[in-house]
Amino acid sequence: MRTYLAGPMRGIAEFNYPAFHLAAAKLRADGHEVFSPAERDIAREGKDVSKGNAAGCELLAAKEHGFSTRIALADDCDWICRHAEAIALLPGWESSRGARAELALVEAIGLAVIHL
Repeated sequence: MRTYLAGPMRGIAEFNYPAFHLAAAKLRADGHEVFSPAERDIAREGKDVSKGNAAGCELLAAKEHGFSTRIALADDCDWICRHAEAIALLPGWESSRGARAELALVEAIGLAVIHL
């Protein structure tokens, strides 16, 4: 199943990338094709923008790496609309503006929801 991975990032050390990496590996081991925004951010920027960002501050990532939350969310929503069959939600997704928006999009287009 083509699965988009969503969860809290902003305000969490290293944007919660370690949790995204672990969840993506588990989902892949279970047979899912996974789109992880953490992996996409690293690929897009050509480096891990989370390293050294102990507060998960998007302003710091923008200043130091040119990272754009707007562009990242556009990529995420595009993949959801064009490819996803499901969304997998990491613990704490409820407190994430981005994950809530992604879930609303998934619900609007009628995809499956997986709670991790």
